[in-house]
Order: sequence, then structure tokens, then C-alpha cells
Amino acid sequence: MGSIRGYQMTFENNVGGTERTVRIVVGAALMLLAFVGPKTPLGWLGMIPLATGFLSFCPIYHMLGKSSVPTDTTDSE
Repeated sequence: MGSIRGYQMTFENNVGGTERTVRIVVGAALMLLAFVGPKTPLGWLGMIPLATGFLSFCPIYHMLGKSSVPTDTTDSE
């Protein structure tokens, strides 16, 4: 990716399978609020979990050094 003054941000997956599914479902449900039901503009906030779910990347997790992707602890040798 691009770099700004020597800092390079890499987009490694940091949202695991179950959490990814939950983010997509919750994001889609919130987005529906913008079209059906109370038709509130807050429904557009659903774009955030929806996008992070589809991309399997959360910038806040990246900043905190957190990941919900399971690590492989077995040796393949």
C-alpha cells in the first residue's frame, strides 16, 4: 500500500470468521433502518460493521494491535 513519511500501513486480516459474520449481519440490519422502520439516518452507521466484515479488516483493531483471527499453533514440519 502507500506510505506516508516512512509509515506503511498493511491491511492484514484481523477480523475472524464468527465476528465477521456477526459484523455483516448487524451492519445489514442497521442499514435497513435507513430504508424501513424508523428511517433514521443513524442506519447509515451500519456501513461501518458491514465494510469491516466484508474486508475482514478493522482499522481500530489494527491501531490497538488486536486480532480475532485464530492463530495457527501447529507446526507443519
